[in-house]
Amino acid sequence: MSPAYQLVLLRHGESEWNKLNLFTGWRDVPLTQLGKTEACEAGRAMADAGLTFDLTYTSVLSRAIKTLWLSLEAMNLMWLPVHKHWRLNERHYGALQGSNKADAVKKFGEAQVKQWRRGYATPPPPVDTNSPDYPRADPRYAGVADADLPRSESLKDVLERVLPYWRGTVVPQLRDGRRVLIVAHGNSLRALMKHLENIDDEAIADVNLPTGIPRAYRLDADWKAVEARFLGNAADIAAKIDSVQKQTQRA
Repeated sequence: MSPAYQLVLLRHGESEWNKLNLFTGWRDVPLTQLGKTEACEAGRAMADAGLTFDLTYTSVLSRAIKTLWLSLEAMNLMWLPVHKHWRLNERHYGALQGSNKADAVKKFGEAQVKQWRRGYATPPPPVDTNSPDYPRADPRYAGVADADLPRSESLKDVLERVLPYWRGTVVPQLRDGRRVLIVAHGNSLRALMKHLENIDDEAIADVNLPTGIPRAYRLDADWKAVEARFLGNAADIAAKIDSVQKQTQRA
């Protein structure tokens, strides 16, 4: 892969709530031991592919930050600059945060939960501003305007908050020839994938991003993908994607 316009997206490794099959959103949940292993393996996969980086981006949630640290350690690149921003956070799942995905299907029906999870423009029920899940009291978001703090988000909402950061912060670095790694979350990265790969509103419902699997891009001068590929063993990647698809079927 040419070092010019090189980008890799990496979803964090398995978190404790991924393991429990819970809607996580903006809740700050640590990695499992498997998640830590996935992060290290992701770093090795990127190194084995001959990739290196000049700077990195992540969210302000610990599961993404820890994945970035571990993957950089595996690549012997812990000295790289790390930029953290709330715009790369996971999608805010509103009133679903903390609930079991299979239980949500029993309560609301499979079609409704699929629309909330996989649809493009339908947000889950919002939380009230006095809810612990409304992020105003969290010091990480002290400088964020109330109008920008979500109470619930669709994937469309996530794309609308990610794109200003992508265009205003990341693209200028790519334009200068810097090689970029972004470690974030299933939905903030699916939103970016939709933009980069020109995935339409309906097709994005069937796009699943597994934990700990790097997706490597070569971008053109319009900052769109001319090449996009997962790094790693094809069978393992397929099994992980299938597992994401079946999350609402397990307790």
